[in-house]
Amino acid sequence: MPTEQALTFVNNKIKNNKVVVFSKTYCPYCIKAKKVLASLVKPDQMEVIELDNMQPGGADPTIIEIQDALYEVTGARSVPRVFVGGEFIGGGDDTAAKAASGELAAKLKAIGL
Repeated sequence: MPTEQALTFVNNKIKNNKVVVFSKTYCPYCIKAKKVLASLVKPDQMEVIELDNMQPGGADPTIIEIQDALYEVTGARSVPRVFVGGEFIGGGDDTAAKAASGELAAKLKAIGL
């Protein structure tokens, strides 16, 4: 069960950013998703939350709490969790497949990117 703080953190990131990637720096699927997105949007047009670089405590929930919140929102705890225009589009392979099919470019265009 995610904490209220973690759910608020995740939902605010999704709501306040056109493109959000919940990631870990060493994860190959995360690297794949970020690389695909970087080919389509400018770095300042996406928010990347590197869970393994977060300093829990104070304002930030822990990595486990965030992954619990991601499970609540998407049905899985794994990263990457990629959101475009508030919609969960999948992980690394899903993001790459949507890019290859043109679906990702269409979604980005629809939200003004």
